[in-house]
Amino acid sequence: MNTLSGKNIKIKESMPGAVKGRFTIIGPFQQFFKRLVSGSLFLFIAAVIAVIWANTSASYSSFWGTELSIHFGEIHLSKSLAHWIDEALMTLFFFAVGLEIKREVLVGELATLKKALLPVSAAIGGMLFPALIYTAFNYNTPTSGGWGVPMATDIAFSLAVLAFLGKRIPLGTRIFLTAFAIADDLGAVLIIALFYTQTIAWSWLLLAGLLLGVVALLNYLWIRATLAYALLGIGVWFAILCSGVHATVAGVLVAMFIPARGKYDTQTFINEVKSYIDNFECQDGCGHTILLNKHHQNAVQSIELACHEVETP
Repeated sequence: MNTLSGKNIKIKESMPGAVKGRFTIIGPFQQFFKRLVSGSLFLFIAAVIAVIWANTSASYSSFWGTELSIHFGEIHLSKSLAHWIDEALMTLFFFAVGLEIKREVLVGELATLKKALLPVSAAIGGMLFPALIYTAFNYNTPTSGGWGVPMATDIAFSLAVLAFLGKRIPLGTRIFLTAFAIADDLGAVLIIALFYTQTIAWSWLLLAGLLLGVVALLNYLWIRATLAYALLGIGVWFAILCSGVHATVAGVLVAMFIPARGKYDTQTFINEVKSYIDNFECQDGCGHTILLNKHHQNAVQSIELACHEVETP
């Protein structure tokens, strides 16, 4: 039983989301899952359009082959539109996945060897056997080098399918499949970095390492400035992109050094929120006083800021 401003709130610890009246407490995994799959319908629509377009018009390949260049002084970077999506936008996706990997490793389904053993073993098997099957059918052929293609599980589509199935799949199964897909994708990123990088520009890779070291230092010093991490993260991404290593690696690496704890501890947060809630004193019920009462508006704003401070960046 927790007491907040004189009201009792009962939370069943065994449940991932607890309900009190019409209010629901959402667990971290549920929130991550909901956000990540919220665009699943658009993902499927885009996939259908792409299949139809690719099989009915030659403009599909020419459109995604359009060159897009960046010039900055002596720096010139030119890639096709498809490569910018693959190495820029997908980096953001892997950054989000990397944040969830870190949370799972610290306090989630990958926090202990016992918990991590099953999804990680399944992911290794899910990478190894497709690669072996592909190699068996393509041995000594011009396409033999494509063994890395069937190794990766498309985590976006995997979570989208789980979203459509919804509550038909138990929460434990969803957690396992998500952990499996995350571990599988992490393995695929490592495979790309180790085996599919033709040439490496070591000076750029050294710069990426130095910038990543600064990100780690900010984490160590408990600095929570979002802009600093964003600018350094973009720098790490650009350096890795110029080094020749697949840029999605940057998303996972930067995510590993994002601070995992909030500025406040739980008790400080509770004490602060209690002091703000004490500002809501209404004789005949508050109604919609947030629109009228300046003190109530300020209290709500302060509670919101306190929530941001206690949440992990």
